[in-house]
Amino acid sequence: MDSVPPDNGHRRPPGATDETIRALGKLSEAFETVEHARGLLHGFHRLTGAADLALGEAVGLLREAGHVQIADTLEHDMVGRNVIEGRWTFQIVEDYDATYYRVFEALEERARNQLVGGRRHLLEAEMKEDRRTPGLRHHESRPNE
Repeated sequence: MDSVPPDNGHRRPPGATDETIRALGKLSEAFETVEHARGLLHGFHRLTGAADLALGEAVGLLREAGHVQIADTLEHDMVGRNVIEGRWTFQIVEDYDATYYRVFEALEERARNQLVGGRRHLLEAEMKEDRRTPGLRHHESRPNE
């Protein structure tokens, strides 16, 4: 038997049913998917910004190489261009955060607070206990302190 049990923050509180734990697990899964999508959106923001900066460098190099007309067209039509109507990528990120991400984050936290005292990842913690081999190195419930 392990000498260290799972910490209180990852143990089901009294009265929490299997159905509640499953529901909160699914809610957590949904929010983690939103977190992933948000990360991809930030990647899109960074890549698009890097592309615009590289485009600016390309314009300068084309101009130096004597291709002034092409450089002028690219600079005029593409450098600093909105990626969607009226918006650069930072504005898309800000709108996503304000309109969707922060609301979802607050509601997910509120549900956990109301139903299980704010505890996180209870479904996963119970899955870990079911799947690990007690007493085996690297299968501990948590680090020995």
